[in-house]
Formats: sequence, structure tokens, C-alpha cells
Amino acid sequence: VQLQAFGGGLVQPGGSLRLSCAASGSITSINPLAWYRQAPGKQREFVARITGGGVTSYADSVKGRFTIFRDNTKNTVYLQMNSLKPEDTAVYYCNSPWTGDWGQGTQVTVSS
Repeated sequence: VQLQAFGGGLVQPGGSLRLSCAASGSITSINPLAWYRQAPGKQREFVARITGGGVTSYADSVKGRFTIFRDNTKNTVYLQMNSLKPEDTAVYYCNSPWTGDWGQGTQVTVSS
């Protein structure tokens, strides 16, 4: 599975960003997809996950602020990030849990 993430950038605290990840290759609408992030000097951590049926799960640190959703007609998963905080600054990666594939990452920087 090939994964390509888009949408990172620089945003002020309290702002919003939407990340996209387009999946191609051996993937169907039943495959779960996920987002992870890695801040400088820290380990990669789970952010959110969505099943093929649309069931979602979130890290406690983003619950209520981030929303993961998918468009199966486009094999694309999205991460809507609201009320961003400086501690959300990281490289965000999309992931295919069943195949273990990772996208290339997109930088999100939250700073005034």
C-alpha cells in the first residue's frame, strides 16, 4: 500500500488544519487507516484510527479536538485538527495497520 500525506503547515495556537492521506495499491474500503505523529526527540505516537466501517478511536491528548474520517470512493483518510496547541507540533504520518505501510509524513507546526 502506498500512502501520501498532504496538508501540513504552520498555524497559530487555536487554529485548524486538515491533513489528507491518499492510499493506493492493495487497499480496499475495509482496510483500517490511522494517523501517528512524531515530535522532535520523541517516539512516534498514535493519534487516531478509523476502520473500514467508520469506527474511530483517538489518543486522549487529541480527543475532542481532532476528527478522523475517510472517503472510501477516493481511498483517502483525513485528519481534521482544531484548537491546535504548540504540543501538537510534529511530523504526522498516515499508516495502514493491516499492511504496516507508512506515508512520508507531513510537518505540522503550531506556533505564534
